[in-house]
Amino acid sequence: MAPPDEGSASGPAASHPTGHPAYSQTLPREPRSAAAARRLVRTALTVWGLEPLIQDATLVITELVSNAVDHGRLPSIRVIVSRPSANAIRLGVVDRSKTVPALRATTDEDQPRGRGLLLVDALTERWGTELYRWGKQVWAELGEEAT
Repeated sequence: MAPPDEGSASGPAASHPTGHPAYSQTLPREPRSAAAARRLVRTALTVWGLEPLIQDATLVITELVSNAVDHGRLPSIRVIVSRPSANAIRLGVVDRSKTVPALRATTDEDQPRGRGLLLVDALTERWGTELYRWGKQVWAELGEEAT
């Protein structure tokens, strides 16, 4: 079941199921797209019965979208929410920049930005970057304990 269409700054954007259980959505490369990305994550996790992951997953997708907005090159990004196993999800944001994000060892506490990947690193089991000829996907995986 696909999530409902989400509105965006440029009008309704279509969401489409992809591959193994997954959802993806193309969004404008704008800060307000983080809200649509969070809705997509909440929808997918609710459909999959993985509500305990929603809080951490929405924080992670917000940071990944924020990085793509700051560092991407073209006017759109793609958000992907997939379920590689019964108790795990993978969040991804695709942009057209080949710049690989790096985890900062220290941050300037006076700066309001720059701690996003520290948060991603703390909340996820693992994260990384897949490079493509035309850009990259920054992804993060979260899971819940099997019951």
